[in-house]
Amino acid sequence: MMGMWRHVSIVLILVLALVGCRLKEEEPPTVPAPDDVAGPPADALRTPSGLASKVLSIGFSNVRPGPRSSVRVHYTGWTTDGEMFDSSVVRGQPVEFQVSGVIPGWTEGLQLMVVGEKRRFWIPGSLAYDDAPPRPAGMPGPPQGMLVFDVELLEVR
Repeated sequence: MMGMWRHVSIVLILVLALVGCRLKEEEPPTVPAPDDVAGPPADALRTPSGLASKVLSIGFSNVRPGPRSSVRVHYTGWTTDGEMFDSSVVRGQPVEFQVSGVIPGWTEGLQLMVVGEKRRFWIPGSLAYDDAPPRPAGMPGPPQGMLVFDVELLEVR
């Protein structure tokens, strides 16, 4: 009988310990914002549209996408206050799309790249989502203002 109470006591102590412990909610993984997320540095390439970019890793290819090309990329996007809002890198899955089927800043920027290159883009709101139609009440819309993306061009089709 004493053995049974000892067993019940141990189980009760474990239950109380588990109930008293709060399970820490895991935060979703993120990619830290680059130091220059607030705005393009002086040495960034600037286009007449307002797009700014800087090569992070050189691509050793001569293959560039055109507006009708399909591309496969890895990317991470931040707002200028450093908040990451999307990342194929975090998901571990590159994305594929037609160059002309994305925001104008991406359409323009991707055509500056060659396969294998990684580039940072500072895309003004006018080339991103500032003109996107409003969403129904309660549905979050896309981020507004200048957006910063690190994009790695993996493949052109």
